[in-house]
Amino acid sequence: MTISRMIRIIAGTFILLSIYLSTRYNGVNFMEPTWLWFTAFVGANLLQSGFSQWCLMEVILSKLGFKHG
Repeated sequence: MTISRMIRIIAGTFILLSIYLSTRYNGVNFMEPTWLWFTAFVGANLLQSGFSQWCLMEVILSKLGFKHG
């Protein structure tokens, strides 16, 4: 599997996971909006990598042995 495909899978997983965690019942409220900051962080990283052509996850995956596509 190529790095670009893995980045899309990881970003999508992180976004869905943070949305799920933001809607979990925490004992008092039915939402924990703090997790939405994680969603914003992932989105901001995707945006900056689109402009700068640099992505930390790409560096990490290449060091783990994944191939560039």
